[in-house]
Amino acid sequence: MRCPSLPAEFLADEGNPTLCLPPTALRLIRAEGYQYGDLRMRRKSALNNGTAGVNDVTPDGEPPTSTADGTARRSAVAEEQAFLDMATARRDRLVEHLQVELSSEALDALEQARQRMLRQQYEELRQAAEGLVFGRLDGLDGTVRHVGRVGLRDDGEDGEPLLVDWRAPAARPFYTATAVDPQGQARRRHIRTTGSAVVGVDDEPLDGTATAELVGEGALLAALDQRRTGRMSTAISTLQREQDDIIRAEATGPLIVQGGPGTGKTVVALHRVAYLLFTYRKMAEQAVLVLGPSPRFLRYIAQVLPALGETAVVSATCDTLLAGVQVSRDESRLLAEIKGRALWQPALEGYVASLLPRPRELKLRWEGEFYVIPAATVAQALTSAVQGRPYHRARAVFAEQVHHLLADVVAEQREALMDEMEEGFEDILARVDRGMGHDPHSVRTSTGSDIDGLLSEEEIDQLRRRIAENATIARFIETWWPTLDPETLLGDLLTDRALLARFAPQLAPEEITAVAAEPAGWASSDVPLLDALAELLGEGDAPQPQGEFVADRARRQRGWVYGHVVIDEAQELSEMQWQMVLRRCPSRSITAVGDIDQAEAAHRHTSWAQAVRAAFGDRWTAAELTICYRTPREVMDLTGPVLTKAGSRNTPPRAVRSAGIAPWERTVAPAELAGAAGEAVRQLRQRWHGGTVGVIAPVDRVAELQAVLSDVPVLTATQSKGLEWDATLLIDPQGIAAEPRGWNGLYVALTRCTQELGQLILTQQSPHS
Repeated sequence: MRCPSLPAEFLADEGNPTLCLPPTALRLIRAEGYQYGDLRMRRKSALNNGTAGVNDVTPDGEPPTSTADGTARRSAVAEEQAFLDMATARRDRLVEHLQVELSSEALDALEQARQRMLRQQYEELRQAAEGLVFGRLDGLDGTVRHVGRVGLRDDGEDGEPLLVDWRAPAARPFYTATAVDPQGQARRRHIRTTGSAVVGVDDEPLDGTATAELVGEGALLAALDQRRTGRMSTAISTLQREQDDIIRAEATGPLIVQGGPGTGKTVVALHRVAYLLFTYRKMAEQAVLVLGPSPRFLRYIAQVLPALGETAVVSATCDTLLAGVQVSRDESRLLAEIKGRALWQPALEGYVASLLPRPRELKLRWEGEFYVIPAATVAQALTSAVQGRPYHRARAVFAEQVHHLLADVVAEQREALMDEMEEGFEDILARVDRGMGHDPHSVRTSTGSDIDGLLSEEEIDQLRRRIAENATIARFIETWWPTLDPETLLGDLLTDRALLARFAPQLAPEEITAVAAEPAGWASSDVPLLDALAELLGEGDAPQPQGEFVADRARRQRGWVYGHVVIDEAQELSEMQWQMVLRRCPSRSITAVGDIDQAEAAHRHTSWAQAVRAAFGDRWTAAELTICYRTPREVMDLTGPVLTKAGSRNTPPRAVRSAGIAPWERTVAPAELAGAAGEAVRQLRQRWHGGTVGVIAPVDRVAELQAVLSDVPVLTATQSKGLEWDATLLIDPQGIAAEPRGWNGLYVALTRCTQELGQLILTQQSPHS
């Protein structure tokens, strides 16, 4: 039955003719076995801080406060369902069109480039199937704009905008408009969907009648209350103003973002990547590098950027950034700190410079004769070749110059020899000419070495090519200026006390001894040193790697220059790791997010100024995230004393949500720890069925706990960085605090949960503590 008050595609329910919904909504509700008269609406108290208008539709909720309210809410859901159906249909048509376009074979480079662009569009639209539409802006001038994961237009080349991409300037008021600064908007609506159905809407008047502290508070808190899945999801529908400001900040230099636990640092970093690739199309041609603290963390965030349709992204850790190098051993914090210092960059530069050949006279054999290139000429060629070039590239340039110099010497020597020969035979030639009756004034029409002994330019070029292809000449240059391997070279340096003292004089004698005594194999702190050496040595004229996507090519090439670099948990980077980042982004278009109070690395930095001074000096911009969305207020209240003991100089973030669950403690004897932990995990998993539980313990207790808790992650504080669970079981917090920089680690461990925190306190210190 058609609904007379709405467009033709809306249908009225047979049991309730006053309620009109689009077909998709009808099918959803009927499939669940409900009649419209059975539907109830409710407003969750935890989600109702200042929001007004329409809220969740739930089959088992409380009855609406009035018939008018219920009708308005159902009408709003129906209205947004109609729009979602229309946008989905348009998206589906575009996907089908792109599939047809991509099915044709690309016959030339231009068509291949076009297909790469089309495939990017296809992936973006394909990934947008879930959560295609999530917001709406009603302007004071009566305009209505819907905001979604991608931008869509109506059919036709000049079609009107149907859906505004969340990254577009027109969508920004959705994240930043307030009652104080409405930015031309009368109302903001958050639209919640499941699959192809609208399940709830949440309206915020921007005329001052509602005073919610957060943008889309209902939608945000609903998302935060959802069970964790072990994978991070997108947050484009619930970004807050201070987060959006950072996401859309200019990308002209280093941006360092300080944010405590739960402030959305990682969300900001990843959504900033999506925004930058959308806004600066040239950046996509160079790709964006995302650096995370661990492979586990990268797996956790792996779905976010693909879900946003981005493929021009390479993800790595500092340990995996240098292709072909495998970290095979751990190292002490002392050695990690020593090898992380900035002093190694000039030390390695001096070391490589010392390996360059010194100018001297070169005596080369060519076709049975020896030819000499003077020392002054060699010195000039060396200076010219080395200027601004890495070792191997300079070697290639010098070799080319030697080929030219040798060819010139051969030509000059041949000319001189011919001159000597001609002096003795001039009279003979003259008599022969007279005897043959030749006219001494006749014009000679032949030229070249066969007539006058001089090599033509063409002959000299041929000589140079022959010299360049000669194996003997190549062996001579290789002996005098050898090819070097960065791994061999670094091994030689780090195991030689004399070399260390010569090139790294800032190191104390005991530090040199400690470095030289390290076992074979590479540790994490060696990777930036190897990377620096690889850069100083260079790779010559290696062919550019090929691949369909720019990320594939970038991933395989050490010297790739990225359009932008995003670093998560940036407080953990050493000075040499920062140098490794700079080599991949010399433009310094870098976004680094982290919490200096969560730093656990061996370096001694306690402020961002100290952490980035060696890389950026004072030329960087600071930003801050001040609101904690994830960690409940009950848990954040525990962190004050811990931060004080960690020496923090920052104001901790302000928690804006309460889980209603007080953190709890249980005291156990060390001998009973495994059993108590197993029982506590069992209870937490039961309470948070469908969600996630994580266990954090001191380093020396992880192995024994992993043996009995095989079905949940058991991690150290460092390993848990950036992760989150519904519930966290914290084992022996005093043991964590006793570790190096342990108060910082305990701060990390306390703040991993979104709902519940439990702690097992040991009654006494065991021999392992």
